[in-house]
Parts: sequence; C-alpha cells; structure tokens
Amino acid sequence: MRKKSTLRRQFFIRILAVMVTIAAITGGIQVWVMSNNVQKDIDQQAAMISESIRQGIKETDTASLSIEHQIDLKLESYAKRIADKLRGKSIDQITNDQLSSIRDEVGVAGITLFVRTKEDIVGARATDPKEIGFSIKGLNPYAYQMFDLFMSGQKLPDEAANKISFLSNNMLTLYISQSGSHGVEPAFFKYGYYRSEDLDYLIDPYIEADEVYKFMQDVGPDSWIKQVLERHPYAMEIAVLDPRVFADPSLAENMYPPLTKVVNGKYTFENSRDTQILVDMMKSPTAKAYRDKGTYKVFSPIKEDRVLYIALDYDKMAWPIYRHAIIIAISGFVSLIALFMLTASFFSRIYSNIQKIMKQIARLEAGDITAKSELKDKGELGSLSESANKMVDSLNHVLTDTYDTATRAQRLAFMLETESNQSVEKAFTLSMENTSKVRGSVEEVYYFLDQIKEHLEAQDHAKSRELLEKVEQIRDIAKERSNSTTDITITLSDLFKSLHAQSTELSDISGDLLEKLAKFKL
Repeated sequence: MRKKSTLRRQFFIRILAVMVTIAAITGGIQVWVMSNNVQKDIDQQAAMISESIRQGIKETDTASLSIEHQIDLKLESYAKRIADKLRGKSIDQITNDQLSSIRDEVGVAGITLFVRTKEDIVGARATDPKEIGFSIKGLNPYAYQMFDLFMSGQKLPDEAANKISFLSNNMLTLYISQSGSHGVEPAFFKYGYYRSEDLDYLIDPYIEADEVYKFMQDVGPDSWIKQVLERHPYAMEIAVLDPRVFADPSLAENMYPPLTKVVNGKYTFENSRDTQILVDMMKSPTAKAYRDKGTYKVFSPIKEDRVLYIALDYDKMAWPIYRHAIIIAISGFVSLIALFMLTASFFSRIYSNIQKIMKQIARLEAGDITAKSELKDKGELGSLSESANKMVDSLNHVLTDTYDTATRAQRLAFMLETESNQSVEKAFTLSMENTSKVRGSVEEVYYFLDQIKEHLEAQDHAKSRELLEKVEQIRDIAKERSNSTTDITITLSDLFKSLHAQSTELSDISGDLLEKLAKFKL
C-alpha cells in the first residue's frame, strides 16, 4: 500500500523545489549579468586607458614634431653655413682643426664629413676624434643603402622617408637618437646630413639634444604610460608596439634607424597569440582583445605602424564585481532561508490547527460527540472550528434528547408489555368465565324455552303457535348473544396479544436504539 504523504511534507517539498528553482534561475541571471558587467567594466577601463594614452601620444607627437621641426630648420641653416665655408675645398684640403673652428663659429655640437669609399660611407674629418672612421654600413647596412641613394641625389623609398624627421633635395635630418660612436656613455644628438652638387663629401652637423630628449621623454608616451600605470591599479603594463617588426623581425636590423618591437612602454607578457594578432592587424587594423589566464589584453591600432597594447589585471578588476555578486547571492540565499522559515512557521501553525480539527473529526468518527477543537485563530480555520464545535453541540443535544426519549420509550414499552401481558391473561380468564356463565345461562334459557315449547305444543291453537314462534326467536337471540360474547372475548384476547407483540417490538426497537446510542460518548 502506498504510504500517504502528509500535507506538511508536500508543502515543504514543493516550497523547497520552488525556492531551489528561483535560486537557480536568479543565480544563472546573476552569473550572466555579472559576466556582462565584468566584460563591460573591463572594456570601459581599457577604452579609458587607451583614450588617455592616445591623447597623450597625440599631444606629445604634436609637441615633438614641432620641436623636431624647429631643430630641423636650424640644422639646415647651420649646414648651409658650413657648406658655404667649405665650398671649393676638397676633403683632403680640410683639417679637423678647421672643422672645430667652424663648429665654434656656427655653434653646433660637432661636425663630421662623410665620404664614399669602395663599399661604405665613413667619417673622414670630424671635430670629435671618435667620429673619424665611423662606418655607416657597419652601423646598419640598410642605412648605408639609404645614404648612398641620398648622396647620389636619388629619391629615398617611402618606407625610409617616413622614418626621417626632415627631408629635402639637399638635407636629411634624423630624429633625436643616441650616438652610435660614444660607446657605453649614452649621448643623444640631432643629426643632419647636407649634400651639395659641388662637394664630394656629406656634411653632418649635429647638436646636443640630451635636454630636448629628456624633455620629450618626460612629456612623451613613456611619461604618459607611467602616469596611467600609476593612476590605474588594474593596468599591469602598457606599451606602444610596432606590428611590422612582429611580422618581420629582420626590420630590427635592416632598417635605419632600426625598428623595435616595443616603441614605448613595457611588453613582457608576449606570446604567440599576441604575435598573430599584431600580424593580422597589419591587414585589418581593428581593435582586438582576449583573456589570457589572469590577464586581459587589448590591442588597439593608433596609426598604421603603431598599436597600443594594454594588459589589465582581470582578476583584480573582476573581484569587486564578483564580491558584489557574492554578497547579493548570500543576501538572496539568506532572504530565501528567512522566507522559507517564515513560510514554514506560518504553515506549521496552519497545519497544527488543521491537525486539531482533524483530531476532532477523528474523535467524532469514533463516536465521541463531546469532541471539540480549541483554536486561537481569527481566520477561516478559527471560523471552521467554531462551526464544527457548534455542530458538535447541536448533535450532542439531539443525540442526548434521542437517548432520553429512547430510554423513556423503552421503559413505557416494557410497562406496556407487562401490562398487556397481564391484560391478556385477565381477559382470557374473564372471557372463559363469562363464556361459561353465558353458556350456562343460555342452557337454562334453552331448558326453560324447551319446557315452554312443550307446553305450547300441547295446546294447538293460534296463540300457541304465535308463542312458539316467539320462543324460537328468543332461542335464536340467546344463541346469537352467546356467540357474540364468545367472539368479543376472542377479539379482545387477540387485541391484547397484538398489543403485547407491538409493545415487545417497541421495546426491542428502543433497546436497539439505546444500544447504538451507547456507542457515542455524550
């Protein structure tokens, strides 16, 4: 037989199922919203940092280009003045002391005169002894090719021209860079190269640019990157990368000035996927981002040959949102528990009241008509309990009255049965006596009539015949009276017997009713 499940058990199972379903649905929604918020927040942080770096690079590029252009124009004027002073002299006619005098007069940091050799371009005369014998080809073979084209008056390739600060038919100026002939001591100069059709050498005036370089470094992209890293605790590293070098590493050796993978900033979390992204951005310059373990990397193109790289601490950025989500989840779970406890407490009280009513009904079913339920409830169950108690009182009153009536009926039936039994005996005795008396009287009457009849028969006249007829009539009447008395006696006896039987049946009915009423507790 299947075990019955109580209402309390059914309620708890269903409410738990509903709460688990709600928790699962809300948990799933929270996870989805949290993931979206994390991604959205990271994208916003990346966009904010990227825009800050872009703006900084744009501003510093503008300032740097303006400064570089001013220096370029000044170097060009210096170079023209030096060319005017050297015009008409061959390289063999020029001494280092003469160059030093011109340097001091013009006001540059130094002058180097480069001449072609068989397969190179080298420094032949210079104000700095370290510059004499300096090989362009030894510095960079690609640079030698470009300088050879320039000295020949040929046009430089666009790729090389884009890397030069200033270029005209006679003047070529490089961006501020570190000297290649000062060994381990870092020295930054602005180099210009001037050619003239009537000179067989290349004039290289240069000025010191340590302060300018330091200024550009202080306000340049590296400075902006440093400031952004200090302001944003989530930023792990930021760099400006050259995707061309990632696509072709040989450009770091064959180009002049040499190209580098990292133009500004720091890039230590390099992997093969990053390289592929940078190579793909050469073809399709669109921003890309992905999560690499605990790091979120963003690659955003700045211009054709520059990509801004940002590495964010994904775990650190996600933790506040995760923490907020955990707090919400815990709060929601506690709320569900509290709701369950309140609901369970409320239902337990209802269930307890239902149990009291069920116990009352069970007692009534068992025959206890005094069973009542006392509920301290002002709701529907309280009203139901009051109605049930009123019904019990009414039923108890009806059954009590019925019991009293049945008791009285049984008592009267017993008395009637006893009296009817005695009446039957009395009636039977009285009937027998009366019948005997009547029959005796009738016999005497018959005897008297027989004598009268004999006497009248002896007299044969009309009056005698008339009297004989009267005698016969009297005989018939006496007989009829005798029979009537017997019939009455028999009928009365039957009546008393019927009354006795009915009183016995009534006694049995009242006894059976009392027996059934005895099963109830009144």
